[in-house]
Amino acid sequence: MSTSTTTSIGIIGAGNIAQGFARHVAKAGYPVMISNSRGPESLADLVTSLGNDIKAGTVTDAAQADIVLLALPWQHLSEGLAGLPAWNGRIVIDATNFIVFPEFKPADLGDRTSSEVVAELVPGARLVKAFNTLDAAVLAADPHQAGGQRVLFFSGDDKEAKETVSQLIKAIGFAGIDLGGLVTGGKLQQFGGPLPTHNLIKLPK
Repeated sequence: MSTSTTTSIGIIGAGNIAQGFARHVAKAGYPVMISNSRGPESLADLVTSLGNDIKAGTVTDAAQADIVLLALPWQHLSEGLAGLPAWNGRIVIDATNFIVFPEFKPADLGDRTSSEVVAELVPGARLVKAFNTLDAAVLAADPHQAGGQRVLFFSGDDKEAKETVSQLIKAIGFAGIDLGGLVTGGKLQQFGGPLPTHNLIKLPK
């Protein structure tokens, strides 16, 4: 059942992860705008199929939302975020994985986590890593399974931002698990860590 909220959601990227996330948050009553590099006209058929009054906009428009989900392919991330207005403390959810396509190999990040790299691309934002560990089809499915709730992990360095994302995760029906800071949690969540692709269910006590 949807619940009304004034917290706006912007999505940069329009692939499968972005679409699954968009459906969940729109169903929960959040106003949602999805964007890509080709402009809102290219998303007309997609927003029709997504339903729930999801709107298409420019990347700049989507980046002005209260909470912004990044769901871009890694090799397009820097270009996709270039030239955007100041983030001014808005919450950015990093749903990216540092995989280069079509080779499907990890990018060379040196000794940094992927979210440390992303943080440099969104200066002034409050970054939370989330929505990157489940396969797109699993993320898009009903979060209520086997009498419990599907688990989503999140991490970040800003306590208030993490609490806001935790409440969003709860509102759309998932069970959130806080992994701590962006570096510590990011290592667990990112590609090559122990948590990606694990479809876990939290059962009621």
